Amino acid sequence: MTISINQLEEARRALEAPLFADVAGDVEVSFEFFPPKTDKMEETLWEAVKTLEPLGPRFVSVTYGAGGSTRERTHATVARIQRETSLAAAAHLTCVEATKEEIDEVAEAYWAAGIRHIVALRGDPPVAGAKFVSHPGGYENAAALVAGLKRLHPFEVSVAAYPECHPDSRSVDVDLDNLKRKLDAGANRGITQFFFSPEAYFRFRDRVAAAGITAEIVPGILPVSNVAQTRKFAAMCNAEIPDWMGRLFEGLDDHPAARQLVAATVAAEMCRKLYAGGVRSFHFYTLNRAELSFAICHLLGIRAKTAPTSVIAASAAA
Repeated sequence: MTISINQLEEARRALEAPLFADVAGDVEVSFEFFPPKTDKMEETLWEAVKTLEPLGPRFVSVTYGAGGSTRERTHATVARIQRETSLAAAAHLTCVEATKEEIDEVAEAYWAAGIRHIVALRGDPPVAGAKFVSHPGGYENAAALVAGLKRLHPFEVSVAAYPECHPDSRSVDVDLDNLKRKLDAGANRGITQFFFSPEAYFRFRDRVAAAGITAEIVPGILPVSNVAQTRKFAAMCNAEIPDWMGRLFEGLDDHPAARQLVAATVAAEMCRKLYAGGVRSFHFYTLNRAELSFAICHLLGIRAKTAPTSVIAASAAA
C-alpha cells in the first residue's frame, strides 16, 4: 500500500501531544464589551462581565458607537465596571462628530471617574460607507487624539492596528506609517483588528518590526459563532475569512450548542498557534458573551481565581 504525503502528515499529527496539553497559562488577556441598548442586553452584559472577571484580565474595554452614538451609554458602562468590579476599565474614544473641547471634556470626565486607560480611535462616520471627514475644530485623526489625551493626563492609551490593512489606507506602508504616528504620539500599545489565520498576524508582526516599531502589538481575537454576522464585520474592516471556516459552520444554523463548540475549537486552535509563535497577550472581542472567551482562556491554561458569579448563582439555584 502506498501512503500519500497527506496521510503521513495526518499520522504525524495524530501521534503528537495534544495541542493544549500542559499549556503553561502564562498569558495575559483582555476583553472588549459594547454598551447595552436595552434592559435585557444590560443583563447579558453584566453576566458576561461577572463570568470573565475571575480570569483576572489586564483590562476590559467598552466600545463607542459610530459617530459617538453611544457616548453616554459607554461612559455609564465604563464607570459602573470601574466602580462595582475589580476590573480595570478602558473607555473607547473617537474623533467623530465632536470638537476638541467636547472630546477633552469626555476624557476629563473619565479621569474624574477613575478611568486611566483610553482606547483612542479615529472612529467610523455616522453614516455607514461614508468617507471620514474630521469635525471642524476636532481632532483630525487618532494620532492627534492620542497627543491630545496625553496633554490632558498621563492616560494609558491603546490604539488600533490592522494586520490586513485598514480599508481606507492607500497601501500597507501608509497604514504602518499611521500606526507609527499613533505610537510616536504616546500610545502604549496597538490592539489588532480581528483576523482568522495566525499567518496574518505573524506577517504583520514582521512588517511592524521592519518599520522600527517596538511597542506591544496585541492580537485581537473574534470567536466566530455567527458566520453571516462575522462576514459583515469582516467586510467593514478588510479581514479575510478563509473558505474552510465557512464550510465548518455549514449545517449548524439550527444547532447553537454545536456551533459554539466549533467556534471555540477554531478560535482556540488559532490562539494556540499564536502562542507557539511567542504571543503571550490576547484581546477578545466578546460581543457581550462570555462562554467562548472563557472556554478559550481555559484551554490556554488560564484558571479562574474564584468561581464565576454566574456559576455561583446557578449552583445556589440548583
